[in-house]
Amino acid sequence: MAEDVSQAQPGSTQLDPPRREGALAPFGYPDFRRLWAATLVSNFGGLVQAVGAAWMMTQLTDSATLIALVQASNTLPIMLLALASGALADIFDRKTLLIGALSFMSLISLLLAGAAFAGWLTPWLLLAFTFLLGAGQAVYNPPWQASMGDLVERRDLPAAVSLNSVGFNMMRSVGPAAGGLIVAGFGAAAAFAVNAVSYLPLMGAMARWSPSVPARISTPEPFIPALGAGLRYVALSPNLMRVISRGALFGFAAVAVLALLPLVVKSHPEGGSFLFGLLLGCYGLGAIVGALMNPRIRARLNNEQVVRLAFLGFALAALALGLTDAIWLQALALLPAGASWVLALSLFNVTVQLSTPRWVVARALALYQTATFGGMAAGSWAWGGVAGQHGLDVALIAAGVLLLFGAVLGAWLRAPEFGTADLDPVNRFREPALRLDLRGRSGPIMVMVDYRIDQEDVPDFLRLMRQRRNIRRRDGARNWALLRDLEHPDRWSESYHIATWDDYVRHNLRRTKSDAEVTTALRALHRGDGDPHVHRMIERHSVTPQDDVPLVGKIEVP
Repeated sequence: MAEDVSQAQPGSTQLDPPRREGALAPFGYPDFRRLWAATLVSNFGGLVQAVGAAWMMTQLTDSATLIALVQASNTLPIMLLALASGALADIFDRKTLLIGALSFMSLISLLLAGAAFAGWLTPWLLLAFTFLLGAGQAVYNPPWQASMGDLVERRDLPAAVSLNSVGFNMMRSVGPAAGGLIVAGFGAAAAFAVNAVSYLPLMGAMARWSPSVPARISTPEPFIPALGAGLRYVALSPNLMRVISRGALFGFAAVAVLALLPLVVKSHPEGGSFLFGLLLGCYGLGAIVGALMNPRIRARLNNEQVVRLAFLGFALAALALGLTDAIWLQALALLPAGASWVLALSLFNVTVQLSTPRWVVARALALYQTATFGGMAAGSWAWGGVAGQHGLDVALIAAGVLLLFGAVLGAWLRAPEFGTADLDPVNRFREPALRLDLRGRSGPIMVMVDYRIDQEDVPDFLRLMRQRRNIRRRDGARNWALLRDLEHPDRWSESYHIATWDDYVRHNLRRTKSDAEVTTALRALHRGDGDPHVHRMIERHSVTPQDDVPLVGKIEVP
């Protein structure tokens, strides 16, 4: 087929070979090792800031809703801004976006520290600053997660995601306790200042990183169409939709423990910022154990079993927190909660990355994060309201019951296994020589592909065309249809529309090696001379738009 002529693309990313095996293989890549270490410092500062913000809110107000909204103000911006950030990360230079987001968060932390030192903070001003920090994190997350594929080879991607979880939870085991000590000894303002400084090592490591970016052979996709392309790809990918649905439910229910933990601490006469930090440290310690056990658990269980285990483990933790007042039992309950958090979210993250081609991976991750963190934001508000109206114990028990339901839901929304499809670009498209002076924004473009199919091959042809229809639509085609010649029944035509010529070029560059298997199978069924013939046409109206009558009744093959 003319649109699939073999031609290698320049600019493929070259990565240093790993020097280790298995779970530690990503440490063989110098850039990953350097950024991972700098991220530890940044995570430490972020966790210290979270303790300071949560505890300061308990000093500013007794409202359970406002206290729980501290967690929501961190997660709501990710729900609102992650998709936009994902689109930008797939269009523009990711390194520039990352450094910009880090600089913004450092500045906001400095302003927050200044306001706290001056005694200007009110509950709503604290929430506003926390929201702005969450906005910076929302811009940072998608390009950072998508950059894992630029830092390590695809085979080491699950290990890289797990190591990121290990690093974050190493800091979670010490950061909250350190934050509690800092708040107790120097006040919340000092915690905010520590966070502002913690971004500097990561900014330096980012500045040293020189990712090898493939040479661009098409114009950048406009921002609004890029948003639509990401939404369309995910909507037409059932595996991704299942992961996103389970992630949203897990985030909504599980966040109750983190959002209401300050109230759990305040319910004890000896409760204070140090106890709050210690309990968060127990949660972080459980998360480290979960991250270290993650490879062994995944080797023994399939993905759905891992997800169910995570839902059940967090459910038992929430129920234990709601049913006991003993501090030592509550501390023990937070261990499986931390482990379950890592098991679920790291598996969801890896599944999204391994089920998505590179051209749209940041947007797919952003939509997953939008759903998950949106669930957390809604859950923080909802569980705070339940605790305020019906009591802390009722809220935690209700969250535990919902998590039990999430485990049972796997019977209908089963977590997919890691994708086995080869999602690397096929790199066989060569832009055809045109005899019209066409600009990139010219369109709409109509494409027709002609086939000659024997009658006995029609069932296989229709089966493959169902797959082809999904591939075309997922990669940007509109109004896809399959036509059969009434006078020559062996002649079939596949037709679809693309908005502009630039979009047509991008549509073909998105083809993956897995998609190419369908093309190869269709060629094998074609009985004409040579490859199926491709017609590329630009639409032109012969009448004015006011007199034009739209066609109706076109029937598409499902």
